[in-house]
Amino acid sequence: MKIQFVGAARTVTGSKHLLHLDSGKKVLLDCGLYQGEGKETLPLNSSWGFDPTSIDYVIISHAHIDHTGLLPKLVKDGFSGPIFATRATIDLCQIMLLDSARIQESDLRFINERRKDKNQKLIEPLYDEDDAKKTLSLMKGIPLNGSIDIDSEVKLTTYENGHILGSVALFLEIKGHDNQITKLVFTGDIGRENDSILNQPHPFPQADYIISESTYGSKLHPKPEDVEAKLLEIVQHTCVQNKGKIIIPAFSIDRTQELIYALDRLSFYGKLPVIDVYVDSPLSVKATKTMGQHKEYFNPNVLAYIEKDGDPFCFPNLHYVEKVEESKKINNSERPAIIISASGMAEAGRIKHHIRNNIEDSKNTILLVGYASPGSLAGRIKAGNEIVKIFGEEFKVNARVETMDNFSAHGDYNEMIDFMRLQDPKKVKQLFLVHGEYETQQIFANKLKQKGFVNIEIPKKGEIFNLN
Repeated sequence: MKIQFVGAARTVTGSKHLLHLDSGKKVLLDCGLYQGEGKETLPLNSSWGFDPTSIDYVIISHAHIDHTGLLPKLVKDGFSGPIFATRATIDLCQIMLLDSARIQESDLRFINERRKDKNQKLIEPLYDEDDAKKTLSLMKGIPLNGSIDIDSEVKLTTYENGHILGSVALFLEIKGHDNQITKLVFTGDIGRENDSILNQPHPFPQADYIISESTYGSKLHPKPEDVEAKLLEIVQHTCVQNKGKIIIPAFSIDRTQELIYALDRLSFYGKLPVIDVYVDSPLSVKATKTMGQHKEYFNPNVLAYIEKDGDPFCFPNLHYVEKVEESKKINNSERPAIIISASGMAEAGRIKHHIRNNIEDSKNTILLVGYASPGSLAGRIKAGNEIVKIFGEEFKVNARVETMDNFSAHGDYNEMIDFMRLQDPKKVKQLFLVHGEYETQQIFANKLKQKGFVNIEIPKKGEIFNLN
């Protein structure tokens, strides 16, 4: 058996890992879109490094676009097999993949207008809504914290990993030519132990091979702060004192709901000032409704709060915005407000327009609440760039920039190592680090070695390893 790392290799997005089984079957773990890679983003998303028609089936760890966003292109380019994911992940993909197709068409329409004026070649979308709909028809549900025989060679068991709704680690028991079973786990993205909404990650049993994410492999999250108190301080400063707006790029799944839940609690206990809060993303609106339908992922604390409040995602002056006309009205309004919009890295969607219209006003605050790759718009703002380009135009960063890392859905290095606490490092033949920046991965590898893991690899894009 072999494994080929065709995405998220020494980078954080574009998750794709290809298993070559002894029988000749090919299994793709995740099929994610590259995001925030600057001029390299389109070329990375346009080429595979393998033949899509040769893939027998795909198994998805969770619904984030950097793990699912190229599925419609895979189908467009000839893949026709089953795509396995948890029910909650499929429900989220129902809205996310269609939204991804629409965003591509919308953003490219804006960009191509500028390219046309410059007599430049127009850019085609990677896929359209029809490709996304065909993809959704191929998706098949797998149990949460349960097992399923994918076929006669592969048994799959999922372990809730607390990253987002529906996210799981994938534990594969693979039968080789000699009927020997190889146990391989793909952690997916590992969540937090103190997530405000979701259950804690469930550790997985002993594996022969581990493919682990490493996003925050060099970082310890700050000690849990009073998130609501910090959020309230920013609201008071920006919206009450400065009469400005808070612009929050937030991933539509989990991050947006955590923000709404925190604001809901502030409102429930009478602490939130009377200001408008907008969730301006059709995807975020639909994702919030979907999250409310999957309470099996909710931890005991939020379930207890629901008993008191009824709905953790609804409070006075909260507006869910879907129509473009309503979104434009928000931009034209000068009233203080909180605007939560996708994407989390500010690379696509309505958030780019909100940042564009508010970043040069010192009354306003750009609040960053999660990981942003260095090349993304959110990453450049977070890095302290005084000038940023948005839709090809330069803008001065006059708005206040705040960061709240406690909203991160990725575990730090201690939390990731704790997720592997059932492992005897001596029995792990190889541990592969993916989904991280190379410098960070090197630091994480050293921390894992201190815990007794020996054979640690940081694959390059396209690199192939034999699994004995």
